Amino acid sequence: MSTYRIRRDDGLSDSIAGRRYATYDEAHAELERYYADLCCSDEREYYRIEEEPG
Repeated sequence: MSTYRIRRDDGLSDSIAGRRYATYDEAHAELERYYADLCCSDEREYYRIEEEPG
């Protein structure tokens, strides 16, 4: 079974980057909460969700 990991586009680590999720939807919901708190900030980091084969 695959898991999903959130990664920062710049390759650095932080409190979100590196977390693993059982489903893509769980990872996506985490990013939605993160981006909702920032509302149009130029200071935000950019993330992607990557599938990790299991």
